Amino acid sequence: MAMDRLHHPELQTLVQTTSFHARNQPTTPAVLFEGRTVTYEQLHRESNRIAHAVQAAGLTPGDRVAYLGKESEHYYEILFGCAKSGTVLVPVNWRLTAPEVSHILRDSGTRLLFLEEEFGPIVEKMPTAPPETVVGLGEPFVAWKASHPDTDPTPHVTPDTPVAQLYTSGTTGLPKGVVLAHRSFFAIRDALASEGLDWIDWRAGDIALIGIPGFHIGGLWWATQNFNAGTTIVAMRAFAARQAVDLIRDLGITTACVVPAMLRMMLTEPRVSAKDFTTLRKTVYGGSPISEALLEESLAVLDCEFAQIYGLTETGNTAVCLPRPPMSPAVPSCRRPGGRIRVWAAR
Repeated sequence: MAMDRLHHPELQTLVQTTSFHARNQPTTPAVLFEGRTVTYEQLHRESNRIAHAVQAAGLTPGDRVAYLGKESEHYYEILFGCAKSGTVLVPVNWRLTAPEVSHILRDSGTRLLFLEEEFGPIVEKMPTAPPETVVGLGEPFVAWKASHPDTDPTPHVTPDTPVAQLYTSGTTGLPKGVVLAHRSFFAIRDALASEGLDWIDWRAGDIALIGIPGFHIGGLWWATQNFNAGTTIVAMRAFAARQAVDLIRDLGITTACVVPAMLRMMLTEPRVSAKDFTTLRKTVYGGSPISEALLEESLAVLDCEFAQIYGLTETGNTAVCLPRPPMSPAVPSCRRPGGRIRVWAAR
């Protein structure tokens, strides 16, 4: 692995992530959102407050905490707050109907719900009662956590401790909860490092666009990988192509993780040009197949490296990465099957 790459093998849980970076780079921005900046020290302290507030609400390790809302810096504070309290975050797809949301909250046994006002009517229409504690996002959330200390909580957390439960529909029946332990967000990093590979190659000063929603494993994985590396993420309430292009250009974004449909939307925006993407050095994509035409156009306009990933919720997202060079439909070697597969038995 190159010497200028960000790799912190000592980090094995999300609890360690914020404390490590708060010590080593406290003023580095962790999250940029709509003109607001949260440094790593602030992320560490605010997530500590949330952990204490969750415990004060009567929740114990293993209890479920749901989040029904769009993206903001608060989503990531809550993610780490849950990790530090030993509770399990259940991100809920805000596009779902009231019966679907009701199923997730009931099936997961959610005890605390963070709810954005926009989605209050969905909860009101649920056929079942809401969780025992509901905290409104925005000013109510800020007030809810404010009186609690920002000192480190002391949960017993290991790499095998559950930290997130995401729901995936699969092909039949109701959505099913996939429980992910802390190790799920470090496994691909460690697997690549063990082989001397570095396909995502986070670097000092990187700024990453989070375009995929946090309720999806792709968005949650991309965010946690950047946090673990100690880079800066740019959150969007919801993906909008024009806003994404403007953010890349105006904030000097260097990496992005998208699905092919997002690439298509950005490239078809009026007045978009290669000048909008001059700071972008790496685009990671997955979630669906990409056509040769779209890949060729993306390579020409974005003019950066592309890395393809394949994963699923059950694997903590990334399961397979396409090696970095050369990424071009015109290179016949890109169409050869890979030759190295390693299978680990589940414990």
